Amino acid sequence: MTPDLTDTVEALAHRIVEQLTEEKLTLATAESCTGGALACILSAAPGSGEIFEGGFVCYSKRAKERVLGVSPAVIAETTAVSRRVVEAMAHGARDRLDCDFAVAITGVTGPEPDEDGNPVGLVHSAVAARAGNVNHLEQTLQGVPPETLREEAILGALRLLAAALDRSSQALTPGDERSSTAQRASPR
Repeated sequence: MTPDLTDTVEALAHRIVEQLTEEKLTLATAESCTGGALACILSAAPGSGEIFEGGFVCYSKRAKERVLGVSPAVIAETTAVSRRVVEAMAHGARDRLDCDFAVAITGVTGPEPDEDGNPVGLVHSAVAARAGNVNHLEQTLQGVPPETLREEAILGALRLLAAALDRSSQALTPGDERSSTAQRASPR
């Protein structure tokens, strides 16, 4: 990563982990084109052992189907790089690890378009919350090298997650109770 982008990503990951810790919420990841880099960045943030349940790297369509439960029909209809697939990935990760939030990324980092004709630089991210709401981001990142594409995809997903967490926090009123999963304290 470039130094400025690295600092931005690390600071945002740190803020997200702090917020999740303060609110006693848990997180999972599901990744394709970023190959586990999002999970690595989040797990490196201080305190992540209290909130990070784990992550899935599902690069192939088959892995998305088998590991995360993405419908083969949805992949066939929309391709593996689409809003519906990334939202299903986020739901699959959240459901499988029984956590409060999951963030997912799928995209094409190149150097060539994917087998379905999706262009290099097309990235979809989604955040699924236990409450049922899902947030989505589509990025079109053209003319940048694959490593920068991955970095920008991670930054976009972290920003989407931070916004979802902020909305979730604002929706709560004093005295609201968290889910039993969020209230549990498990040593890591």
